[in-house]
Amino acid sequence: MITIQPVVLSGGSGTRLWPLSREKYPKQLLSLVGEDSLLQATVRRVDGIDGVALTEPMVVCGEEYRFVIAEQLRLMNRPGRIVLEPLGRNTAPALTIAAQAAIKNGADVVLLVMPADHVILDGAAFQAAVRQGATLAEQGAVITFGITPDAPETGYGYIQAGEAYAGAHRIARFVEKPDLATAQSYLDAGTYLWNSGIFMVRASVWLAAIAACRPDIAAACGTAWEQGQTDGEFTRVEKTAFAQCPSDSIDYAVMERLASLANAKLPVGVVIPLRAGWSDVGSWDALWQVLPKDATGNVAQGDVLLQDCANTLALSEGRLIACVGVNDLIVVETADAILVCHKDATQDVKKIVDRLKAQGRSESSIHRKVFRPWGWYDGVDAGERFQVKRIVVKPQGILSLQMHHHRAEHWIVVSGTARVTCGEKSFLVSENQSTFIPLGTTHRLENPGRVPLEMIEVQSGSYLGEDDIVRFEDVYGR
Repeated sequence: MITIQPVVLSGGSGTRLWPLSREKYPKQLLSLVGEDSLLQATVRRVDGIDGVALTEPMVVCGEEYRFVIAEQLRLMNRPGRIVLEPLGRNTAPALTIAAQAAIKNGADVVLLVMPADHVILDGAAFQAAVRQGATLAEQGAVITFGITPDAPETGYGYIQAGEAYAGAHRIARFVEKPDLATAQSYLDAGTYLWNSGIFMVRASVWLAAIAACRPDIAAACGTAWEQGQTDGEFTRVEKTAFAQCPSDSIDYAVMERLASLANAKLPVGVVIPLRAGWSDVGSWDALWQVLPKDATGNVAQGDVLLQDCANTLALSEGRLIACVGVNDLIVVETADAILVCHKDATQDVKKIVDRLKAQGRSESSIHRKVFRPWGWYDGVDAGERFQVKRIVVKPQGILSLQMHHHRAEHWIVVSGTARVTCGEKSFLVSENQSTFIPLGTTHRLENPGRVPLEMIEVQSGSYLGEDDIVRFEDVYGR
């Protein structure tokens, strides 16, 4: 029986889905279609594939997302392996590290490589294509899946399918995102497929192919892997060595060479056509297309009222959105930002994010609600020399032992029980009780109970930035 190792590549910031998707909490971590996050849906997509054995999932991601991804896997009861990249180097190095992790114990499994931020509506069709790809990958081919196009899309790269090969097609060539006329000619030709970014390849085959095509990437990743370390569920590659690795995609580094070079040292490149309701959810318009709509083409999520509207997406995270007599609009409300955009201009949302970054505004990268390994906090209010946060600490959660140079803190427990360390003292604070942490005092907050601890924190001082934290001990290794 063929063994498949699901590999989920969780990179990218999804800036075209701002203000929901942001650099510090990107779209793959969000529940945009159904209750699962896109990452969770990607992991769940392989459940129950007939005729193959599945290993635990492997997620390749950046350091800053490790705890929230671990928590999402825990909520699914999927104790997967999380491989951490100290900095982004695109998909070819990410897959190379994953292949090295997969063969660590001598197993040469078939890797099913999936971006974490895609939507696939027809799971049965996807699994049928994966079963077909697993057989070819086990035999030594490198498989990619091409989406059968239904429109002259200019936002995707294309793969031209060549001669028939074992029920699929050899890859004839890759082409970049075309203009509209070229895209229409591809659609008319019937031999071009959208490039999905999903791959299947045996671990040893990929390592041999990357060594032949890009020995610089293979060498840098090999050194970074050998000098890395494992910390519980996290595997870290060595930062200095990985920083020397060139940045390149799977397509550029290897796949295009399989199509263009006749080289006996390279495996055959194969594309399998896929009709499975696929979308990369790269914009608000793309999300609107995959979500269920009412009779007039509207999508409403959250506290939304629509009157005489058509083909509109309105999404509220809290406040009421009311739309009257509008067509083809995107309206998205979050705690600290509202987006109003015509559906034809959704690709330009990134320009707003770029302007926010240029102005140094935090809304470009973080939400008001910020997740931490111990729970989360929400910045409720702020003004000159004060800031108010709502803090929730999960059961057994422990914040770092820390100190602030520029602020004092007042803590009021709303529900649950807090164990507080303040200087040399340690004591419990229960519901409706409060305590004070003076400026410059070493302190720690813990939740020793079995229910979430909810509290209000009022900070006061001359500087209230998150970088005014001196950590002495931290169970999460930050």
